[in-house]
Amino acid sequence: MKIKLEKKEIDNKKKVNRKKIIIYISFCLILIYLIYAVYLLVKQPTNKVTVEEGTLYLEETNIGYIIRDEQVVKGNNYKNGMEQIKSEGEKTAKGYSIYRYYSKNEDGLKKQISDLDLQIQETLKGQKGIFSSDVKLLENQLDEKVELLSKTTDLSKITEYKKQIEDLINRKAKISGESSAAGSYLKQLYNQRAKLEEQLNSGAEYIKAPISGIVSYKVDGLEEILTPNNFSTLSKEFLNGLKLKTGQLIATNDECGKIIDSSKCYIATISSSEQAKNAKVDSKIKVRLSNNKTIDAKIAYISQENEEETLIILEIDKQISELANYRKISFDLIWWSNTGLKVPNQAIIEQDGLNYVVRNRAGYLNKILVKVTGKNDKYSLVSSYDTKELKELGYTENEIYSMRRISIYDEIVLNPDLKNTE
Repeated sequence: MKIKLEKKEIDNKKKVNRKKIIIYISFCLILIYLIYAVYLLVKQPTNKVTVEEGTLYLEETNIGYIIRDEQVVKGNNYKNGMEQIKSEGEKTAKGYSIYRYYSKNEDGLKKQISDLDLQIQETLKGQKGIFSSDVKLLENQLDEKVELLSKTTDLSKITEYKKQIEDLINRKAKISGESSAAGSYLKQLYNQRAKLEEQLNSGAEYIKAPISGIVSYKVDGLEEILTPNNFSTLSKEFLNGLKLKTGQLIATNDECGKIIDSSKCYIATISSSEQAKNAKVDSKIKVRLSNNKTIDAKIAYISQENEEETLIILEIDKQISELANYRKISFDLIWWSNTGLKVPNQAIIEQDGLNYVVRNRAGYLNKILVKVTGKNDKYSLVSSYDTKELKELGYTENEIYSMRRISIYDEIVLNPDLKNTE
């Protein structure tokens, strides 16, 4: 009896093992099938695509050197340090002060002027309620002008506020009485302040804009090297010899500034594309900068470096202030862009010099003549020929009347075989 039980247990174990083996084999087969199905899906997810509206670009990513018409301005007292009057990127007219060099002992003079301002304000507060409404009005105006004067660095505003304060002081002193203690003391404080301001301003050196344009303090020493005066001196060897880093910000200079022509600047680049070889001066193209701004550009100069490379200089009139921060950039040169019906290149087949796609509609395959209006490495823009164009191609009126045309949302076949079409 014992032997029979042991034999039965062995048989049961064998059955369990066989079931496990079958399950493992089934699981492996399913896994292999799934892997193969995913591979087929990735390799060729479908043999049909839907025609959609899209924009197609023919572009290339290049390195460019910024060329500007710019003039560095520097005074005699550059060792004293400087204070900006016009901010970075701000436009200025010719003859306006853009920054100034500090005078000697400027901190001490400013401290004395600040102390006098406090005394003037305290004196004005102490007189409130004593004089007539005319005097109170003058006091309010004085408070306002003194506060404005303490906050501005604009030379023209300083002169204007000084004249206004002096006039208000004189008018108030006249009303309150030259002989009164308050009126005489207030005038004395102002006279002291005027003398200190005179010392401060006489020791400072104000730098004015020699031309109108954009103010910048990003001075890198290449202002007289990378200029638009003579493009023929530029070459790949020359540009590489500058040893500039792409995208590096130009440091702010603390001794001088410059004025940049705000109407235009230039980008010099080396391209090895066929489009560059065939480019023409004055051709219109587009440029996409690192901030994703796409702007119009014009080819201003072309020079063939060698059989493979072309030097192209682009003229632009936008984003000039933003580009003042850089001398060498990465950008996209867009040779053309068009919008239309976008299809993959493998959906187009050429026959007898004409292009066709195959449309799948409810299982019926129709050959459709298309005109390729733009093409890059992956996609083409297509449209239908008009009647005049079809006649020029030799089609009769009956053929044109019965001709099928491509439309948006049509389903077309990839890698088509024209033999199976109608």
